Order: sequence, then structure tokens, then C-alpha cells
Amino acid sequence: MNTKNYAGIPDQYAKLESSKVVLIPVPYDGTSTWQKGADKGPEAFLDASENMELYDIETDSEVYKHGIYLADPITENASPEAMVDAVHKATKKYITRNKFVTLFGGEHSISIGTIRAFDECFDNLTVLHIDAHADLRPEYEGSTCNHACAVYEASQKTNLIQVGIRSMDVLEKTVMNEEKTYFAHEMATDEYWMDSAVDQMTDNVFITFDLDALDPSILSSTGTPEPGGLFWYETLEFLQTVFKEKNVVGFDIVELCPNKIDKSSDFLAAKLYYKMLSYKFAGAEAGNEYEGAQINANDSKTKKLNLHDDED
Repeated sequence: MNTKNYAGIPDQYAKLESSKVVLIPVPYDGTSTWQKGADKGPEAFLDASENMELYDIETDSEVYKHGIYLADPITENASPEAMVDAVHKATKKYITRNKFVTLFGGEHSISIGTIRAFDECFDNLTVLHIDAHADLRPEYEGSTCNHACAVYEASQKTNLIQVGIRSMDVLEKTVMNEEKTYFAHEMATDEYWMDSAVDQMTDNVFITFDLDALDPSILSSTGTPEPGGLFWYETLEFLQTVFKEKNVVGFDIVELCPNKIDKSSDFLAAKLYYKMLSYKFAGAEAGNEYEGAQINANDSKTKKLNLHDDED
């Protein structure tokens, strides 16, 4: 069991029953192929979060007062497939408890289970994939649950929009929808890319944010850093627009690969997570429930969540 609260918040804001937000750490690094260490990402993120100011100037809010429950970490590592299954089950459990579910990895393969759960629970889902890499391989190194396959399933089952891409294998072009892919070199000269991407989204949006989408000059602690990435304020502008115009139903952040020398990357990840929560709940007073989406009750029927109950 966890003995600490997220960001050291008071106990009254950290209880599962009263928290709107659930944060699930997934310290997994089973399939990465270059620098290892993403399994240490959640711990570094949580340590940095404890040293972060909890008042957000931009939104004039203290989002932690909506309640953020730090769930037990998912430590399943018997196989990539077993990890994905464990993430899927845990994510779906908290979604069905009417929580705003967030995860922090770990490598990007965790998102296979995350996206699967959200797609099963929310109608007509858009997956917004912010990343340097396409991650569209159907299979890699003998597994469909490799980090290089992180959004292949999403490309087949959801409305996938990819932002920041600047590294991929030529075979991934056969899977990629280039009309919904925003390559970094084109974004650099296209002042309308944000509007275009938002226009392609359905109402319900899940965000999977690989930290290597960011330029290495502002975040170097990631397994496969790529030059030419996003910068801080353009990233925030895009995210704020998405949260304002769409119903973001959850998100994950992955691929923090911490090192002892550079703590700024850990702090950026902590700040990014808190910013995303602040955008989600901006303007909502603590105590009001977030805007829910339609949830699939089963394969053929849908029902509205009762967002004023918290039942097992």
C-alpha cells in the first residue's frame, strides 16, 4: 500500500472515496530497446511533485482540492502481455468508479492497456498521441505489446491523431493515417496545426503523452530523445485548447527516464501532469463533478454514468 500522498497533499484530499482523480503509477520498462530506466520514472515524478507549488498561476486554481488518489503501483512484469492486461484491468476498475483516471509510466507499452480500457468505456473515442515516434508497429521483437506498438491497436479501433512525430520506420507508413498525423517538421511552419488537429477530434479524447515529444533542450531524461521537438508554451497552448474544447476523459504520461544529474526533466514531468489536471478542472469549484461521457455498458448498449455516486 502507498504510505504517501501524491505531492504531499493533505489526507482529506487524498482519499479514494472523495477524490475525483486517480493516479496510477506503472513502473515498467520491459521492452525498451535503448536506454533503460523508465521504470524509475514514476518514483522520480512523484518525488518532484512533492517539491512543486500546488497553486497554478495560469488557471488561478489549486486543482488538488478536487482530490487526487494515488493508487498502488502496477508492478506486473512477468511479460509485456501480462503488464498490459494488469493496466487494462486497473484502469477500467477506476473508470467504472466514475474517476478521472490518469497514469504515469514507465515505457509507452503501458498505454496499450490504458487505451484499451478507455475505448471500452467511452463512446467514439479519439486518442491524441503526442510523441516523437509513430509507435505503429503491429508487432516488434516477438510481441504486440512492445513500446514500438504503443498505438497500433488505437489506430485500428479509435480515431487516432498523432502530434510531434519525427521518427518512424518506413513500414509504419502502411498503417499511418497521414491526414491525421502532424509531423514536427511541418508543424514548425504551420501556424494552424493546432486548430486542424482539434477539428479532427471527436468529443471524447484520451491523451497519451510521451515525454520525448518535447525537445531535448527542455527535457533530456527520456529513453530515446529526438531533436526538433515541442517546447513548453506551445505544448501548453495546445493542451489547454484540447481541454477547453473537448471532453478529455483521461490521460497518461510516459517515458521519463531519470538520471541523477538532471532533475529538471523530473520537475517538468511533474509540472506537466499538474497543468493537465488544472486545465481539466479549470473553472470548476471543488465539489462539483467533472463532465462525464457516455460509457459503454456492454458491446451493444450505452448508459450515462451517474457522476454523483462513487460505488464499488
